[in-house]
Parts: sequence; C-alpha cells; structure tokens
Amino acid sequence: MITCVVHYKIDPDKLADFERFSRAWIYLVNKHKGQHHGYFLPSEGASDVALALFSFESLAAYEQYRTRFGKDKEFIAADKIRDESGCVIRYERTFMRPLLPNEVDGPPDGWQK
Repeated sequence: MITCVVHYKIDPDKLADFERFSRAWIYLVNKHKGQHHGYFLPSEGASDVALALFSFESLAAYEQYRTRFGKDKEFIAADKIRDESGCVIRYERTFMRPLLPNEVDGPPDGWQK
C-alpha cells in the first residue's frame, strides 16, 4: 500500500470552495479504487494549512488513477473548482508507506513494559 499525503496552502477566505474541491476528490479517489482517509481542514484560529491523505494498493494502482487527470470529465470538473475559485495557493505531494493500527498485534520486539 502507498499513501499520498498532500500538504495544501489555501486561501482561508475561500474555505467553502476548498471544501467543495475536497468532497469532489474524496468521491473520485474512492470511485477509482483508492481509499480516501479524509481532508484535514483549519478548525480554530487563522490558518492557511490543510492536509489530505489517501491510499492505493500500490504505486502502479496510483499511476493508473493518475492517467485520468486532464482526460476524465469528472477529474477536469474537480480541478475546475480549484482553478476558478483560487482556493488552493500551493500544494505538494509526499508518498508514504503506512503502518496501520490493525497491523500491530502487540508491543515491538525488545520493548520493555
């Protein structure tokens, strides 16, 4: 499994637009065999940072999903929300390998209680 972590700098005055954009991508990732773990939006205080996490079975599965960008009408519509509203100032992707709670069945080797 591979997890994509997307770090966003957003326009806090356009949070409603960013939420619409986020809902579209949650739908699309899940529709195309990924698992979206959610968007994490500013909650209290002034903030221009948001995160998204989603996983695919493999890098190859993620790359298959990426082939739809700029071609699939739903992907184009989702990006249009971002582009027309200006809700996203900048973003960067990082790929990680998750260690999930259901994969931990006891304390680590050599760990003392």
